Amino acid sequence: MNVAGRLGLGTAPLGNLFTAISDDEADATVLAAWEMGVRWFDTAPQYGHGLAETRLGRVLPGLPRAEMTVASKVGRLLRPVSPRPPTIFRDVPLVDPVFDYTRDGVLRSIEESLIRLRLDRLDVVHVHDPDDHEQAALDGAFPALIELREQGVIGAVGCGMNQAEMLQRFVHEVDLDVVLLAGRYTLLDRSGEPLLEECAARGVGVLLGGVFNSGLLAEPTVDATFDYSTAPAALVDRAQRMQRVCAEAGVALPAAALQFALRHPAVQTVLFGARSADEVRTDVAHAEATVPDDLWPALEAIR
Repeated sequence: MNVAGRLGLGTAPLGNLFTAISDDEADATVLAAWEMGVRWFDTAPQYGHGLAETRLGRVLPGLPRAEMTVASKVGRLLRPVSPRPPTIFRDVPLVDPVFDYTRDGVLRSIEESLIRLRLDRLDVVHVHDPDDHEQAALDGAFPALIELREQGVIGAVGCGMNQAEMLQRFVHEVDLDVVLLAGRYTLLDRSGEPLLEECAARGVGVLLGGVFNSGLLAEPTVDATFDYSTAPAALVDRAQRMQRVCAEAGVALPAAALQFALRHPAVQTVLFGARSADEVRTDVAHAEATVPDDLWPALEAIR
């Protein structure tokens, strides 16, 4: 498989994460990913409060369905809420994510996602961010998804989180096919490594998101973000030192960040977010860039 075949398009930016884009820009982003060889598309009702799924639904039905993998998530239903809570998505539909990890909530969520996506099935369904709802997910969401998988309604069952500890418990307790770990296995944060090793031992696929830690490893400026908040000065300094080492080797820091994630043998797919066709092409080029083997120990030494 070529490198692009191990990449997936994360669609939070298509849901106007932080900044609004047009439908035409979103269409061009998805089509550019397809043209570059990306075949995995990761979305969720939360992303743009349904907007990301709706935008995928403008493009994906016109592409060969058998060649793509489409993953969405359950655990949040989109419902009118008054007063509306704050959101990091801009210019979104007048509905808001409401936590629901029950069996009925799972079934409704999948049905509504398929309508927005204009598809008849999902290849992968993740339980989304059950950080404060662990038991509800174990009692409701996971059994419902496993039942749907056994019926052939969905292809695979996963869980997507920004923490590794609970995911590791789920790998032990639930018959998962895949996990999606965001931000916890990167050049700056290796805390998810025990989870990756556990998944490798158990034959559970690993998808990695957040490999730029929301921006710091893409452009390590003093006002960069780390996990969607202002990056601490010590982390900015560390990322800048990594950037200098990469530059001496003729490698862009984002290329090293992407390829670090791809190097782990447990990792099946690495997700990257993009809000334009140019960003897609840049990230795929980073994933395909030549990185000398001696760069990795040099980066490992930066603490």
